[in-house]
Amino acid sequence: MPTKRFQDLQVYQLSENLADEIWQIVNTWKPLAQDTVGKQIVRSADSIGANIAEGVGRGSYQENKRFVKIARGSLNETQHWLRRAYKRQLLTLEQTQSIKTIINELAPKLNSYLKSIGNISQTNNK
Repeated sequence: MPTKRFQDLQVYQLSENLADEIWQIVNTWKPLAQDTVGKQIVRSADSIGANIAEGVGRGSYQENKRFVKIARGSLNETQHWLRRAYKRQLLTLEQTQSIKTIINELAPKLNSYLKSIGNISQTNNK
């Protein structure tokens, strides 16, 4: 399996941007909101990049794909918590739009990355 540094992957960089933006927002919330929705959303957003990194480090296409699928699940969980935060008036419309912009770029790239894992070597082996 060719190894690429996970830090160089655009999908990883986008996941970092998402997690950092969410962290900055949650850091301004009151303690109750931070302790409930805040902890959940930060953990799920951080999990996206962590799973991409772990998948790259596993050394096999199957394991990498498995962890990218987990990252995709964490992205969906993050979207759930964003909906809850917005509904509870913890996020402004501007914050929501900014986060949505990142998610709208990240989600399809995560799916494309998943589909691409292993395809280069399969083509080269034919």
